Amino acid sequence: MLIAVKNLTKVYGKGPLAVRALDVESLEIKEGEMAAVTGPSGCGKTTLLNLIGALDGPTGGEIFFKGERISGRGETALCRFRREKVGFVFQAYHLIPSLSALKNVLVPAVPLGGGRVRRARELLRLVGLAGKESRRPGELSGGEQQRVAVARALLLDPELILADEPTGNLDSAAGAEIMELLKSLNRRGKTVIVATHDRRVAESCGRVIRLADGRVVS
Repeated sequence: MLIAVKNLTKVYGKGPLAVRALDVESLEIKEGEMAAVTGPSGCGKTTLLNLIGALDGPTGGEIFFKGERISGRGETALCRFRREKVGFVFQAYHLIPSLSALKNVLVPAVPLGGGRVRRARELLRLVGLAGKESRRPGELSGGEQQRVAVARALLLDPELILADEPTGNLDSAAGAEIMELLKSLNRRGKTVIVATHDRRVAESCGRVIRLADGRVVS
């Protein structure tokens, strides 16, 4: 088992303005799975991914990674966990406009003292961008920018890839290419969790987890 959550809750705000965004009694993700988290806007998809990836902390409950509890750890330990174990792919790409594709892929290595240029080039080739290493985000299509983001997520060889609406800003053809890329990574052994409201994207994954009002309903 790679990920397990128990009685996981997230509440935003306090008092009468408090909003219970997530309330998941139990959820497990096995190593090597490709799972989609789906449901209507506001159902808690992004909140769940952010908690699993330690980008945010839960209000209550526990999160385990390979049997070790990560919820409640200090920020230094959580930073190490995010850097070493998790690769993030966001809907808005979050590339740095002034940097080339190659340098954007290398961003996660900056706190480690740089290096890994050869690996970054290999990853750009893997995602189909060989020859475009020097191009800046503004010189790439939306699908190409998302491919750079996927390569960046892989730089430090994480065990888990969290993709939050990775096709949300793309047309259907580019979206299908990104999903095929994520599926190919899953076939290589990566565990992939995709948050999506797109039924076709969800059904292309090996497992579908449906949320409604912050709860797992199927």
